[in-house]
Amino acid sequence: MITPLLRSTRDNIMLKIYGFDVSPRALKVKMCANVLGIDYDDFPVNLPAGEQKTEEYLAIHPAGKIPAIEDDGFILFESNAICKYLCRKSRSELYPEDLFRQALVDQWCDFVAIHIDVHYVSLLVNKVFAEQLGVEVDQRALMERPLFIDQYLTVIEGQFDDNRYLAGNEMSVADISLLATIDPSELLEIDIASYPKLNAWRDDLRSRDFYRKVHNFYGESMMAGD
Repeated sequence: MITPLLRSTRDNIMLKIYGFDVSPRALKVKMCANVLGIDYDDFPVNLPAGEQKTEEYLAIHPAGKIPAIEDDGFILFESNAICKYLCRKSRSELYPEDLFRQALVDQWCDFVAIHIDVHYVSLLVNKVFAEQLGVEVDQRALMERPLFIDQYLTVIEGQFDDNRYLAGNEMSVADISLLATIDPSELLEIDIASYPKLNAWRDDLRSRDFYRKVHNFYGESMMAGD
């Protein structure tokens, strides 16, 4: 039985975020809510303990994945869909209404999800959390994923040649997606400093309140638990 899932500690908070402290995809949703100034209640789902497989949580996310949200009774999952929903609800230019600007934001959100996030998550599972999650380490992934990451972070580096942010000169939800995705870089021994424009962009965003409200650095919650 999941204690925190179905009982809020703050009944006046409409938005509930179901996640896991070290899930970049869940952290993305929290960062987005912070940028938008949306107050939320944090509902941790203990993945190593299998809480995502319980009947209670499967009623929220039928695939037993994180993150998911409940907003005044409305349930939604998939991190990019959640972030775009929150932006639309807040009428925020983080997800612009203009057709062409929105298409560019969608493009880069998809690029991050398809070409970068998948490799980071694979490395994170195999290099850090395999034992906790009870999965066998994929040695091939440990060798190949960094090569793919370098290939696609090089594309990102080029995007910052003429743009302050990922989808242009205004910050968007695509930036939050990328920031959360590469958050575990140090833990995974990925040298972001070798991409100087990306590194400067990252340092800027990590100094801002929306990031600091989540944590000071990725893995802080793990260290606090030691």
